[in-house]
Amino acid sequence: QVHVVESGGGLVQAGGSLRLSCAASGSIFAFHAMRWYRQALGKQREWVATIMRDGTINYADFVRGRFTISGDNAKGTVYLQLNSLKPEDTAVYYCNAYHAPENYWGQGTRVTVSS
Repeated sequence: QVHVVESGGGLVQAGGSLRLSCAASGSIFAFHAMRWYRQALGKQREWVATIMRDGTINYADFVRGRFTISGDNAKGTVYLQLNSLKPEDTAVYYCNAYHAPENYWGQGTRVTVSS
């Protein structure tokens, strides 16, 4: 059984910053990948960033240097630093912990960016 819990969301003005945290606990020794996704109201969930077990990091194009993912897959912790936030970044941000072949999801943390 794996539990994934996100935290750190909130309301911020455009141009501001937030740091999201994710903790995945359970019987998994080390996750193959940990990812952040987001879902805006009325839109499909979209991928934001990934950190692999070997440390490889990838970002969606729209991140454009504004967001930074970090963490330790062996400990099941991952963070997402959100800088230069825009109103279009408003969404529920979800953490995903992947250990083949299973995906584990949290309940999400809401980020609201006011203009």
